[in-house]
Amino acid sequence: MRKLCSVLFAALAAPTVFTPSVGHADPYAWCAAYGGGRNGGGRNCGFVTYQQCMVTIRGMGGFCEPNLFYTGAVDQPVRHARKRHYD
Repeated sequence: MRKLCSVLFAALAAPTVFTPSVGHADPYAWCAAYGGGRNGGGRNCGFVTYQQCMVTIRGMGGFCEPNLFYTGAVDQPVRHARKRHYD
């Protein structure tokens, strides 16, 4: 009975384990690079917007830069439909 339960569990669990998962985009487009000097520096790539990054480093020094590993959507400029005038 124990062997039967083990086989049954393995048969039911296998599809969920071996099914490929959907990839998720990295939503963090900005990194904060903190001051360094002799003690080294720090880096935090956990910011969705540039403004979030700037607020975090304000007062402690450093700068914000694009995350090189960002895989999310790239903002495209909004295209407006042209109004056509027919005479």
